[in-house]
Amino acid sequence: MATRKDPSDETCPVARTLELVGERWSLMIVRDAFDGIRRFSDFQRSLAVARNILADRLRRLVEAGILTTQPASDGSAYHEYVLTKKGESLFPVVLALRQWGEHHLFARGERRSQMVEKQTGKPVPLMMPRTSDGDVLLPGETEVRKPR
Repeated sequence: MATRKDPSDETCPVARTLELVGERWSLMIVRDAFDGIRRFSDFQRSLAVARNILADRLRRLVEAGILTTQPASDGSAYHEYVLTKKGESLFPVVLALRQWGEHHLFARGERRSQMVEKQTGKPVPLMMPRTSDGDVLLPGETEVRKPR
């Protein structure tokens, strides 16, 4: 069995990111946090994940600075998990995954959740990478320059 290398030795930003949030439950927790879920029991109800797995993923996300804990907003003895600025910056990642799934994993007319702008109720426009001039950037028009 191959040993996994230390994430800090990894020079690829995609690999480092996946090491932190690429596991299903971690991204689903982040998705739910964007939807306003804050309490352990609410995450568990939404995700139907085992308590030990949920506790581990929440702990990792807090340690990574993606979530923080704070006293419950209702004044109870509980605490809540809240996205940090670092966590909120994952929004384009979650949105891109959502839009890819909408396009490739659902049949026309199939029921699915939809992300809309609160103010207008209109669907969020498709995200597209852009050149510095504002044109759509295609994969063949990019390259990765690896460190030596």
